Amino acid sequence: MSEELQQPEVSESELIRVRRDKLDRIAALGFDAFPTKADVDTAIAEVVAKYADKSGEELEAAKATVKIAGRIMGIRAFGKAAFLVLSEKTARIQVYCRMDALPEREWALYQNLDAGDWVEVAGTVFRTKTNELSVKASHLGFLVKALRPLPSKWHGLTDVEQRYRQRYVDLIVNDSVKATFATRAKIVRYIRNYFDGHGFIEVETPMMQPIAGGAAARPFRTHHNALDIDLFMRIAPELYLKRLIVGGLSRVYEINRNFRNEGISTQHNPEFTMLEFYEAYADYNDLIVRTEELFSGLAHEVLGTDKVQFRGNEISFARPFKRFTMRQAIAEFGGIDIRELDDRGKLESMVIARSKAFHPKADGTHGTSDTPHQKIASMNSGKLIAELFEAVAEHALINPTFITDFPTEVSPLSKQRRDDPDYVERFELYAGGMEVANAFSELNDADEQDRRFRQQLGERERGDDEAMQMDEDYVRALEYGMPPTAGEGIGIDRLTMILTDSPSIRDVILFPLMRPINKE
Repeated sequence: MSEELQQPEVSESELIRVRRDKLDRIAALGFDAFPTKADVDTAIAEVVAKYADKSGEELEAAKATVKIAGRIMGIRAFGKAAFLVLSEKTARIQVYCRMDALPEREWALYQNLDAGDWVEVAGTVFRTKTNELSVKASHLGFLVKALRPLPSKWHGLTDVEQRYRQRYVDLIVNDSVKATFATRAKIVRYIRNYFDGHGFIEVETPMMQPIAGGAAARPFRTHHNALDIDLFMRIAPELYLKRLIVGGLSRVYEINRNFRNEGISTQHNPEFTMLEFYEAYADYNDLIVRTEELFSGLAHEVLGTDKVQFRGNEISFARPFKRFTMRQAIAEFGGIDIRELDDRGKLESMVIARSKAFHPKADGTHGTSDTPHQKIASMNSGKLIAELFEAVAEHALINPTFITDFPTEVSPLSKQRRDDPDYVERFELYAGGMEVANAFSELNDADEQDRRFRQQLGERERGDDEAMQMDEDYVRALEYGMPPTAGEGIGIDRLTMILTDSPSIRDVILFPLMRPINKE
């Protein structure tokens, strides 16, 4: 590596000063300090792929010449010769420079280069005596100087926040991070191709909305000056996408950014990416089949297998996935007699005992001025069931598992089961101990939807700031008639976490939201 990386005792400001001096010398040699383009004819990855299997003798006979560009990741000097390690995306190749093979000015350029600088190279592909694929440089050109030195170490828990804050440096020195985001791009591309190939139309819906609807979440608020109106950053595109079903677009999807003004955790970022799709003439059972097909095909396309490793667990996306009703899952993973869920008193006691929301914090509070009993008294039975499921079952769902039959009270946009109106035709898919998809048979009864919205308003008045707001225009849309429809949302970030074995959602979002650094 370059000299400064081996001398951490030198201050960063001094290293920057030295690099600026070198840039002045490079400019004095006649090189443009900031050229407008590079003379390249191939990518480093293409060189590696094309010649990786060629022997030294084959390369000597072929005398293949290439023009490449990349960032210098390492410099090894040997008097009148040197090796540069060039990086581009996740590919690297060694460049061999000799004083007698380069013009004098270009050798002088090499003497003023540092790790982190970008250069262009023209030369012949060959293998060194140690059999390493390399390029013997006949031309060395300057592209840009890295004024700040690269870190010598950029990994481990002590640096994790700095990695997120300065993702550009993280990407420079960690090829695995570049690979993660390349995989994310493959995931999105496969999803888009899948839905395009199954008769869906990709659409775009508003990101600023007069009513925050389509999900139970706290929104971000903004203001439009010209219209002098408050708007909300969307928490979900659902109600707009279903308006399109009403309008006759029978299969629609959107890969969208959502914004929720809530907490941050390894599974939650205030800004995140969702796939939402809606299919007319289908119900939630049809979407179970489609979801299995999508996830299984996606794993094979991206990883070449339906088995993935996530946080020490092997997860299989082989079809079919497991299924439990929410009540069955509580009984299975909580060791609870399912009949006790029908007893309000026992249900309250179990929620208080097992849910973190009712556990006292370090200061002895419960995060609210209400006592646990006061808080729980304001929750309907459906919310208690959902709270208990989250407490006892969610973390145990490692392999893909469908949880079906949610309480009607926590599903204001779902169609009720014909045989039991206390529950709706809805599922959530869990994998790796977290929710990755949510779907249901859509409620298309305008009068019932109006009643559900008004029920949600009552919840808001009782202090639930995540309850949905009334959307009269959506009710009006349903009055024009929406055919039987099923819809689903899939979390792209969480899905990427699983397929790349990333422990935190921040590992799969290029620029996650971070608390500002206290400069004092």
